[in-house]
Amino acid sequence: MNELFSARLKKLREDMGLTQEELGAAVGLSSEYISLLEAGKRTPSIIALSRISRFFQKNVSYFLEVQTDPFEILMSDEKLSPATKDVLTEFRSCCEKYLELEKMTGRPANPGPLYTGSLSPENLAEEERRRIGLGNEPIRDIFRLCEINGCHLIRMALPEESKISGLLVFLEEKNAAFVLINSALPYDQQLVAAAHLYGHCLKDRNESPIIDNLDVLVDEYVTLYSPREQFAQAFASRFLIPPSKVRELIDRDIRTRRLSYADVLFLKRYFGVSTVAMLRTLRLMNYLSRSQFEAYFRFDHQKEEEAIFGGILPEGGERAAEQGRLVLPERFYLLKKEAELISEAVGNEPAEKDKNQKAAVMGKDNKQEESGKA
Repeated sequence: MNELFSARLKKLREDMGLTQEELGAAVGLSSEYISLLEAGKRTPSIIALSRISRFFQKNVSYFLEVQTDPFEILMSDEKLSPATKDVLTEFRSCCEKYLELEKMTGRPANPGPLYTGSLSPENLAEEERRRIGLGNEPIRDIFRLCEINGCHLIRMALPEESKISGLLVFLEEKNAAFVLINSALPYDQQLVAAAHLYGHCLKDRNESPIIDNLDVLVDEYVTLYSPREQFAQAFASRFLIPPSKVRELIDRDIRTRRLSYADVLFLKRYFGVSTVAMLRTLRLMNYLSRSQFEAYFRFDHQKEEEAIFGGILPEGGERAAEQGRLVLPERFYLLKKEAELISEAVGNEPAEKDKNQKAAVMGKDNKQEESGKA
């Protein structure tokens, strides 16, 4: 037990950037005691184990039990159909290839910080936006944003009977997070699923694997799920649509609090989200009355948008053509090319060495020949 506990305690402390003194002060234990625990020279008392697990927001079992491979957990889930497991097998293969490319190129992508404590989902969204330098500007590409912030994101079509919007797998030993987005979903739902799972990555990745049903993306249904899912969905909404930017646009450009349906569509296209998501945000911010919200909600959103904006696609709209396909991140292909160049360079080294040796021998032979003639 000591070895497993000490390794996980040290890793959690270092991941949070805490010294042994700081951790000790936070949990009411001496730094010397923390040092002995991390060295495996002391077995934690019940009180110490309780305080440490509570501080890191972990179950006590996290420190005492060997964690099962999250992919094995997925494959043993009897609720998943054989067709769904076939897709997950392919997903696992992509993840393993991605990790291999990172190892070959020496370019691992570690996930962002693990947020702990009592932050609300809204505060977490604002804090993460500050951390990555977004301010209150719209996210032009949530898929690329997840990728460059250490959340490997792969899109694959899942069978309709799976009713899965996406899932998160965190490989603790490799400190690598992978997200699968169901590319069979409409594009705007894929965006929300990506933001939702990014929230899980920041807050819940140690509970991997996490499977999200389609209903967790719908406000009316997410309340039937665990607080963890409600948190992730509230984070996604605030992360994609910062209220301060909504107010700025309305005050500066629209200049009225009585928004028309065209105004709603303008804002929806600006933030790159679904019409329904925009309607809900505006209702929560009291820019729409209940009667307006219900009336606009019943509209044929696609038809109305085409009537107003014609064939002009919103930014990123052309990517809807990727629906139903396997979409690997651009970084995957970048590392693949870099790995190929490395392999070519390594493969050419023996040939270059042989060539140099041959040149040296030929030079020696020529000198001997010239000496003989002399």
